Amino acid sequence: MSTEPSEVRPQPQTFYDAVGGEPTFRRIAARFYEQVAVDEVLRPLYPEGDLEPAEERMRLFLMQFWGGPTAYRELRGETGLAARHTRFKINRTARDAWLRAMRVAVDEADLPEAYRAEMWERFEIFAYNMTTHAG
Repeated sequence: MSTEPSEVRPQPQTFYDAVGGEPTFRRIAARFYEQVAVDEVLRPLYPEGDLEPAEERMRLFLMQFWGGPTAYRELRGETGLAARHTRFKINRTARDAWLRAMRVAVDEADLPEAYRAEMWERFEIFAYNMTTHAG
């Protein structure tokens, strides 16, 4: 039996942790929905009078997607992002408005460049995958 302490290997840091955890995703979601509230293209896409529930769902989704807590799955189940949006007709105009609002939210989150670029690339993929390609 060895008397030397066993080697403790640090766990790899998740993207979620590397960018500051929940406070960062809270800022991104809040800034995004500040813009949704006043955007003539985006606001009509959100049927709720109060955007706070949508903001919370986005925050929880982003946190889980980037390696944080799994509260989104516990709240909403396993259904994928695309399946949740099929009832919405998201045209290019709406997609571009969404990307503009998200660009501001991400850029203002003050992330290190490599993380900002990775996040932005993923958001572009999300947006293009949600677009109804007929319009």
